[in-house]
Amino acid sequence: MTATPLSRRTLLARTAAAGLGIAVVGSAETVFGASPVSAARAGGKAGGKVGYGPLLSDPFGRLALPRGFSYKLIAQAGVTTLETGEPTPDRPDGTAAFPRANGRGSVLVQNHEIGSYSTAPGLSPVPLLAGYVYDPGAGGGTTNIEVDARGNRVREYVSLAGTNNNCAGGVTPWGTWLTCEETEQRKGGVFLEDHGYVFEVHPTDDQQNRDPQPIRCLGRYAHEAAAVDPDTGIVYLTEDASGPHGLLYRWTPPAGLRPRRAGAFKALSATAGTLAALKAVDARGDLVPDLSVATRIGQTYRAEWVTVPDRDAQTVSTRKQFSYPEGKAGEGLAGAITRSRKLEGAWWGDDGFYFVASFARTADGSLAQHDGQVWFYDPKTSRIRLVLRFGFTPTDQNSDTDGPDNITVSPYGGLFLAEDGEGKQHLVGATSTGKTFTFAENQLPGDEEFTAPNFSPDGQTLFANVQIPGHTFAITGPFREV
Repeated sequence: MTATPLSRRTLLARTAAAGLGIAVVGSAETVFGASPVSAARAGGKAGGKVGYGPLLSDPFGRLALPRGFSYKLIAQAGVTTLETGEPTPDRPDGTAAFPRANGRGSVLVQNHEIGSYSTAPGLSPVPLLAGYVYDPGAGGGTTNIEVDARGNRVREYVSLAGTNNNCAGGVTPWGTWLTCEETEQRKGGVFLEDHGYVFEVHPTDDQQNRDPQPIRCLGRYAHEAAAVDPDTGIVYLTEDASGPHGLLYRWTPPAGLRPRRAGAFKALSATAGTLAALKAVDARGDLVPDLSVATRIGQTYRAEWVTVPDRDAQTVSTRKQFSYPEGKAGEGLAGAITRSRKLEGAWWGDDGFYFVASFARTADGSLAQHDGQVWFYDPKTSRIRLVLRFGFTPTDQNSDTDGPDNITVSPYGGLFLAEDGEGKQHLVGATSTGKTFTFAENQLPGDEEFTAPNFSPDGQTLFANVQIPGHTFAITGPFREV
């Protein structure tokens, strides 16, 4: 999920949209806040009067938070150890919290975005624990981190190994984690298996995690994130790819059959159900070839879905099996679809799912420029709506946010987003009434990205990672509806 450097000034647009759980308000001239720490020292409030107040600099140089909030460092790549003795793996990315088996505390299922096992100098890969390995040539996978009710680390252990570039993922209605490989790597060389799949990981049942198998029916491509409709079992998936840009996918279960429990995906064939790609259509009935063209908050498009001919991409990448938005013939002509640069995080909430487009540039082939979009898809109306937009500006400023990436729906209303852009990196909140605020700032050296904001099952703790050097934080404090 490492992004090309972006500009960082964020402009907020006015909207009258309602009922989506988030809508940005303010004038088009409003800049998204001053430097959080500078504002705190000046006695102001980061992001204005919305949120939890100004951020206070951390004497340990890790995480600036509002007054009243604190954190515990519950995992540190290369420093803390697994129960089998190896160091915590590097590059923590997509993560979700589940209840512990005893009901007290949380279990984090955490991705590690690592590629080849043998060509990761200086990195701690996911150990190849016997019985939990898909491909011994790959160094990615997942670990499960248990914390008690006070956020104290209890243990960490391997739950999936031998996968490639585990980026984001998604929570299932039956309480498991879908971990997604962001790659199209075919077998050969150090890799003994094809990659670019989704795997299911159980937070508490180790037996469920033995003999890992890819969920082939969800397709093979550069997966980013997934969101599951609890009513229908339909899975929505984002793709982070370029040349051409990636797609938004929908997997529909076979008629009369849908996953309802952990491990159910293993019983499905590689061709079970239907995998289709988004075709967004405007009010005139015209194809929207690229989501970047939407600039108005509240802009709505009808969603149609075009079947992917070869979901396992044996000869041609799934996104190349469709015609290109600019009218050029692709390697396949399955029909016209809608593309987007850097489709990233997704999360189910508010009876639909939110998904993120991190940025777009005309220089990379996008039809318009922005520093981030958040969309909401309503399955009842089959429409997507633009609910948050980070406007493009040409200069970099540490005081502003760009490049939204991972996303979660807050139990207190609204959203939390992880920033992966230029300069200082932040966790950004957006309230259910449509206002935005800065919640945290990474003060570690290097200005590396935040990943995986997500709440504990009881809503009392916000977990988040800084991917490099590989810190996982448990943040507590006076969370409330802001």
